[in-house]
Amino acid sequence: MSQPKPQVLFISADRIGDAIMSIGAIREIGRQIPDAEITVAVGPPAAALFRAAPNVVKVIPWKKQKLSGHWRTLWKQAVGTHWAMVADVRGSVMSFFLKADQRRLYSRKLEKGEMKVVTFSNMMKAAKTAEPEIFLDDKARADAAAIIGTDPSPILAMAPISTAADRSWPADRWAELTQKLMNEPRFDGWRFMPVGGPGDHAAAAPALAVAGDRGIDAVGKCDILGSAALLQRATLFVGNDSGLMHVSAAAGTPTLGLFGPSEWWHKAPYGPKGRVLAAAPVRGEFAPITALSVDQVFAEVLALYDTFARSGR
Repeated sequence: MSQPKPQVLFISADRIGDAIMSIGAIREIGRQIPDAEITVAVGPPAAALFRAAPNVVKVIPWKKQKLSGHWRTLWKQAVGTHWAMVADVRGSVMSFFLKADQRRLYSRKLEKGEMKVVTFSNMMKAAKTAEPEIFLDDKARADAAAIIGTDPSPILAMAPISTAADRSWPADRWAELTQKLMNEPRFDGWRFMPVGGPGDHAAAAPALAVAGDRGIDAVGKCDILGSAALLQRATLFVGNDSGLMHVSAAAGTPTLGLFGPSEWWHKAPYGPKGRVLAAAPVRGEFAPITALSVDQVFAEVLALYDTFARSGR
């Protein structure tokens, strides 16, 4: 009679960006506990990121409830299992009381000024950095193909939104940037693809209007894994400090992140193809994202092109 496989509970983040920065835990769990079956509890916006992840047998889209009712809901689903490991990026009290052979819990003590990807890796006691990764499936690829179509032209993807207004570069500047890029010889024949969720149409509309028939409207057209497939198809990406910025970097697309009053030194797009343009480029200082001019962003997009697209990716 075969032995039951070890069960692991991974409590991920509510937001897409944090979920991506900690998603390397999936591979790391497999390295530390071979043959583990992983249950992921994650905020609904990020849930699709895990549906095709290796060894994930269950995804709990964990919606916040009043009076911390979401914790009680998760407790009821988790308390009856003896877990080989509980890995919790939220560092919740609940994780101390579940039956578990090993615990990997987030704590402020882990924060030592490093990038959050590194901090999450240290939480997992990983031997090396647990790098973000995108796990695509056929549905995500099909969703992306339906939006992009058969035109083989290179694509500049854009994320003109963020979860906070003070992290969002103004919509009219995205339109100005698009116009400048369309007039730039380097981008002859390129298409321009704003990506976002169902509520992001207003932020993307000015850029799409400027792009005209060279625009691809990918706003609110698919879930986050479909958006990841879109970004993997893109040649370059520029966007606000947002979950989509982290998705783009994890997908391997050369990524320029625009930062205003947020900690770019912790949350820069991770990997060798990630670049940052910060309104306050000195670590520890902050400035509004509106301090970034169209000319500054345009110049950094050209630099991204020259580094990664001039002779192909």
